[in-house]
Amino acid sequence: MKIMNTILIPFFAVTFSICVNAQHKFTYDDFSTPQYCGTSCHTDFYAQWQQAMMSQAYTHHWDEIEYFDLAVPHAEKDEKVAEVKESCNGCHTPMALLVGDVPPPRPEMNSRANESVSCDVCHSITGFEGDTPYNFNYVIKPGKTKFSSRKGDVESPAHIIEVNDLHKSGDFCGICHNEMSPYGVWVKSTHLEWREGPYSEEGVQCQDCHMPKTEFRTASMGAVYKDARTHLFNGAHDPGKVKGTIELRIYPDIKEAEPGDAVKFTVTLFNQKTGHKFPTGSVEDRIVWLHVEATDAEGNVYHLPVDKKGFEGEEYTIASDVLAYQDMGIPKEIENFEGVQRDAVPYGNRIFRMPYFDPQGRMTIQQWYTASLGTDYRIGPRETKIETFTFNIPDNIAIGRLNINARLNYQKLVSSVAEFLNVPEEESEIILVNEQTTEIEIID
Repeated sequence: MKIMNTILIPFFAVTFSICVNAQHKFTYDDFSTPQYCGTSCHTDFYAQWQQAMMSQAYTHHWDEIEYFDLAVPHAEKDEKVAEVKESCNGCHTPMALLVGDVPPPRPEMNSRANESVSCDVCHSITGFEGDTPYNFNYVIKPGKTKFSSRKGDVESPAHIIEVNDLHKSGDFCGICHNEMSPYGVWVKSTHLEWREGPYSEEGVQCQDCHMPKTEFRTASMGAVYKDARTHLFNGAHDPGKVKGTIELRIYPDIKEAEPGDAVKFTVTLFNQKTGHKFPTGSVEDRIVWLHVEATDAEGNVYHLPVDKKGFEGEEYTIASDVLAYQDMGIPKEIENFEGVQRDAVPYGNRIFRMPYFDPQGRMTIQQWYTASLGTDYRIGPRETKIETFTFNIPDNIAIGRLNINARLNYQKLVSSVAEFLNVPEEESEIILVNEQTTEIEIID
């Protein structure tokens, strides 16, 4: 099949193979720079994009470390994951993949790969191959025509505008926000989680939350629209987006207790905000945990471990003193690497996660090396989870008011992994999702 002015990048179930017509090669010159789009016409969009993760998908410090320190050296050692060297770029810097600039220069070289997910990439996509969008299976056609969700009232002097309904749909996002590993495992499924959830059934698209409508002028010579889409793409990297995602409440089974009594505290966690599971996306990296502690009248603090429920795989949802991520030793060339702390949060806390396992059954943060998944204990859209904490009141506890605080915390990257790989601390910053307090009276 000969492809004219179009490149198809399908993804087959258990391989990262890229099907590119050898007779057609794009060049960087086939794509306009974001600066051209922003300074010539779309100033607001450009300013928003500059602040968004879309503009940093290749240059962001953790992505750079993950790609160059883990993915590329691993790909050079293991034929099964060899094409990860190319495929990571399919979503993190699509132009570099499309022009054959693989691996691209490191970000400090300031090549055009640094444009990451640029204006012209998204607005040159016409569709995707197959029934399901995933693994950068976009159909892309750079050129004079730009594809968008609206045509507008004024003809652009710079390009032709063609309305493409895909740009209005969450399916557009799934092209990169669904990913299958070389072992045939869904390692990113944000779009699939949305599609199977209540918001999709109600017609709420990804763009409604991550590109909310507001009033502004979309182009310097265009009209002001009351329903223009912002291009900030706020998500998992934005503390303001993460905070308040889960509604949290805590209550005791009794209001008064004596030393030696057992008090049960119940915590309810309701996902009131996301159209997909929480956490989502790079679930192998991210960690969400519930920390409950009691403070007595004299300021003594007691940590309350979660009550076990007994479901299969629960051991991966309770913080413990175990090592994991031994497969990082492969790209780092560390023989018999013992791993690092799996959770690096207080022991006994409930963790809301889905563990990823490598072919040897070890927990991994390398999504390309994921051969199986563990129990999915994340919080689904509009789902409520209930956790209990039983506190055996110490005999020597202070008499008076006992305050109990429940905090739900979030990290983009497990801190032990960040420390091992020298990732800047901001990536493992603890973000408070929500907290709630209650109290009981300790009586003599």
